[in-house]
Amino acid sequence: MRAVRVTRSLLRGWPLPAPGTSKEDRGRIIVVGGSRQVPGAPLLSGEAALRAGAGKLMLMTGEPWALQTGLAMPEAGVAGIGVGEDGELGALEVAMVELVRQAGAVLVGPGMATGASPASIQIARAAPLVVADAGSLHEDALRPAAGRLVITPHVPEMADLLGLRPEQVSQRPAEIAVDAAAQFEAVVVLKGPTTWIATPDGRLWVHEVDAPGLGTSGSGDVLAGILTGLLARGADLVQASVWAVAAHGRAGRMAARNVGRLGFLARETLGYIPRILDSLS
Repeated sequence: MRAVRVTRSLLRGWPLPAPGTSKEDRGRIIVVGGSRQVPGAPLLSGEAALRAGAGKLMLMTGEPWALQTGLAMPEAGVAGIGVGEDGELGALEVAMVELVRQAGAVLVGPGMATGASPASIQIARAAPLVVADAGSLHEDALRPAAGRLVITPHVPEMADLLGLRPEQVSQRPAEIAVDAAAQFEAVVVLKGPTTWIATPDGRLWVHEVDAPGLGTSGSGDVLAGILTGLLARGADLVQASVWAVAAHGRAGRMAARNVGRLGFLARETLGYIPRILDSLS
């Protein structure tokens, strides 16, 4: 199974859509996520999407902490979702579902517990383009989005999704990524130090990065946010996935040089994203 290596020359020969002249040109995104235990994850994803050039951002998160979320990110609109006794998001209200339909792309899952939550299923049915991360990586929450979906699991999440052991995924990641892409009719970003990007028709890319500091809490939220932001700008599912993986890896390398090889925070990679995208364009 042959994979195309993601390089600077590959990206420069595959330019992102022109940025346009206004925030409307660069698209509207919605990030749905957070829980009582992990309320801050959507903030990382939302900022990453804006840093990647998205025009307008809305965060849909738990009603009890929605106000704090809005104060923490004044660039974003915020909508509060009801929360169950377990601290997880409940169902979206009718007006929220309509906003989801109008968005350019929707990211669902950061900070949520894994499961087919009502919000995940509603988004899979309504959103024009869906990025499913973390807590939304459940078969019942993916099926309705077939054909307009990117999933971003790491190895243990992929193992859980497919009913495998993590070592089974680690032993043949390229094959697993391609099989999952066909099974879910999705672009698959199987992330790690070596990340595999697969499409339902069997195409495959590979990206390797020497940035162990990226293996930290919140790093996946940043990657998913970059990807969603590029979708909003007009990149297709495959291009957005490849570019996001490359930009995220380079941001990790820059943080390693400026902060330290280990111990930099996921949010410390955010400021590098615009510069990286400029350099690759």
